[in-house]
Amino acid sequence: MPEAAFASDVRSSRPLGRLADGTVFHVPIGVMQIDGEHARCHLCGDWFRSVGAHLRTHGWDRAGYREAFGLERSQPLEGRATRERRARAMERRRRDDAAVRAGCEAGQRSAATGELSRLAASAARGRRQPEQRRRKTLLTLASIPPGVREEAASRASVARLRAVAKRAAQDAGFADVGDLVRGHLVDGGSLAGLSRAAGLHKDWFSRHLPTVDPDTAREVADMVSGPRPPRYDTGLSRRIHGFDDVGAFLRRRHLVEHRSVRAIAEEVGMSRYAVTAAMERHGVTLTPHVTVRTAAAEQARRVSDAHGFADLDAYLAHRRGAGWSWRRISDECGRPPTWLRRHAGPGVRPSRPT
Repeated sequence: MPEAAFASDVRSSRPLGRLADGTVFHVPIGVMQIDGEHARCHLCGDWFRSVGAHLRTHGWDRAGYREAFGLERSQPLEGRATRERRARAMERRRRDDAAVRAGCEAGQRSAATGELSRLAASAARGRRQPEQRRRKTLLTLASIPPGVREEAASRASVARLRAVAKRAAQDAGFADVGDLVRGHLVDGGSLAGLSRAAGLHKDWFSRHLPTVDPDTAREVADMVSGPRPPRYDTGLSRRIHGFDDVGAFLRRRHLVEHRSVRAIAEEVGMSRYAVTAAMERHGVTLTPHVTVRTAAAEQARRVSDAHGFADLDAYLAHRRGAGWSWRRISDECGRPPTWLRRHAGPGVRPSRPT
């Protein structure tokens, strides 16, 4: 059948859509329709033995055509017969033309050494993936079982994390990640500080160390769960004077002198959270509002001693049993009625009606 007759028989009746610049297209984006010896033009919907040669009538070139319609650069724009004819012509030129033969041999050498692949990857970096390639990728992924895809993705993720950790160790002058982490912790550092020094997120080593180096991660976990090494008290020990160790200082201030965590923090110039953590490490029981509670207990003791009773509850129970009002008791002991009610025991405070 003549090409013009074939084209008129299968001419598209309506376009499928428009490109961003308003260009009408008749073939889906990312698809090259080839039927035997003919290929279909996206721009007009007609069929030709060579769409590449036909593009001159539209004022387009092959590279712009492939990019506009999401085709790979290796996608043929001709029917089967035209491709076979051009392949035979190239074989003759390669055999008879020295320049073509030299170019082909140079390309083969580049492919054998991997240089051709590297150049192709460099040229493709940052370039948007054609729609045709994206569809092929999705079809390939759909044929792979989900479990296999997840396993492959997990292996790739672990490989990336280990590469980052290895680079951080090499930049810091260590042989491996384990030496890097141990050396940093022995010097009094932390995983957060190590992450920042490596230019990573502050939680990077805390999150990913079990993945990149499980043995070192277990060592760090044992250090944290077991007795804390002296490095955790480095900052606090430099701020105390007259004490053998941090534990003795904290027990004296909190349990003997009844100073609050805030007061201790202000004394040593550290945060309350740092002082609380140090108390937990050294087994110092935290008593909330210890200063206020200690002062209240001392006032209660003075009241009971002044009137000859063993404790405040005994004093209040005696006076209330004798019919005294809270105001009269307050006048006698010098403490406000609200204070007396608040510190009275359950047996002394009047029960609320239900």
